[in-house]
Amino acid sequence: MKVKTKSRKVNKAWLNDHVNDPYVKLAQKEGYRARAAYKLKEIDDALGLIRPGHLVVDLGSAPGAWSQYVRRKLSPQGAAVGELDGVIVALDLLPMEPVEGVTFLQGDFREADVLARLEQAVGGRKVDAVVSDMAPNLSGIESADAARISHLVELAVAFAQGHLKPEGALVAKVFHGSGYSQLVKLFKETFRVVKPVKPKASRDKSSETFLVGIGLKKPA
Repeated sequence: MKVKTKSRKVNKAWLNDHVNDPYVKLAQKEGYRARAAYKLKEIDDALGLIRPGHLVVDLGSAPGAWSQYVRRKLSPQGAAVGELDGVIVALDLLPMEPVEGVTFLQGDFREADVLARLEQAVGGRKVDAVVSDMAPNLSGIESADAARISHLVELAVAFAQGHLKPEGALVAKVFHGSGYSQLVKLFKETFRVVKPVKPKASRDKSSETFLVGIGLKKPA
């Protein structure tokens, strides 16, 4: 019984924080599906990764906030609908409500046939930016979770290596803890410029951060 009461208190505290979160309110006001849009916005504002005319791949895209942000960046008027100067291909294991102008593929990025569908959607063109908000379902077992997280990031890096333009960029969500230093090392081996970024929109209690790699050391 105590466990249930504690769980209710935790849920109530989270709900209270969520409802009063300034980024949640801003997302509702500006028409974003999730506060996560502001994490990518802050990274992009600082580093100028996404511009009109670009081809952008959004990995782990559901519910669609990052795709919405990219879509507005590629719009000549910064609009959520209408004309689009660029291409966005999004992928997630979960379903995603359509975002105008975004090609969405549902499937597991770890599976070869899904990766083949993604490559087909890109159509042999080189990608300007890969943005990955992918995260596995966490078990609470630190070593197992760290391995799952690392695997997804390694796959995103491998995809970037094979498909990015030489000056292209990868933004990938990672978590501080076991395996983090190895992922930083992988980024430094792969990209000419590597920046870890903890956006203000990331919750203080969260161990998430984002690694940004710009410019491939060995373009495909």
